[in-house]
Amino acid sequence: MSKSDTGGTSAQEDPEDELELLGWFHNGLSRHATEALLLSNGKDGSYLLRKSHEGPNCYALSVRAKDSVKHFQVTRSGTTYTFGFNEFRSIKEFVSHFANEPLLGSETGTIIVLKCPYPREVEEPSIYESVHVHTVMHSGRTENDLVANAASLGTKEGYLIKQGAIIKNWKTRWFTLNRNELKYFKDKMCAEPIRTLDLMECTGIQFDYSQEKVNCFCLVFPERTFYLCGKTGVETDEWIKILRWKLAQIKKSR
Repeated sequence: MSKSDTGGTSAQEDPEDELELLGWFHNGLSRHATEALLLSNGKDGSYLLRKSHEGPNCYALSVRAKDSVKHFQVTRSGTTYTFGFNEFRSIKEFVSHFANEPLLGSETGTIIVLKCPYPREVEEPSIYESVHVHTVMHSGRTENDLVANAASLGTKEGYLIKQGAIIKNWKTRWFTLNRNELKYFKDKMCAEPIRTLDLMECTGIQFDYSQEKVNCFCLVFPERTFYLCGKTGVETDEWIKILRWKLAQIKKSR
């Protein structure tokens, strides 16, 4: 009789079996729903594990970092989990790592503390609003006009070096990207942004080689072109990719 007949390899046949026992594993949660969930109901340092669309043995650890959500890849081979530079030989060893509140460092030098897992099961009240009036406005629309639409969150944050508008000097600013707004602040601790850029008005994003700066890119608006630099090529590439993706989504919705 084979091991599969006796159930000896059941964990390998269905990788989600042991993960389903993990209270903060959200099997069917998408990237968009994860960001909406953690930003609306989580707190700084909240995290969860979910399936990734990259492949059958790929997962994503999603972490709220202040006003954005960052996603990190976790892969599984048999019973071994690989996360960052670490390998964990069992799910127990993997979970024990998170009990010690690990620190994650990014290319920008930003440190994220994984503080508390976000549970899959949250107690909810069985309360519903009552309907006293139910009528229609006779708009003339049909079911074909009911097109589901929502802006993707696609969040990102980090320090970038920005060129001034009048005096062409360069200063480090804290940037946050949420929905279709790119905000920049004097530093990470400031509550009010210096300016908010509406990406609905942005006409292009591209690498720039005119400023004699490395890792430079620009955002083109009708009234001004903004020149920004990342600290590394990887960081610059990440910003350009997500900003271009945002513009593509905006174009689709028009």
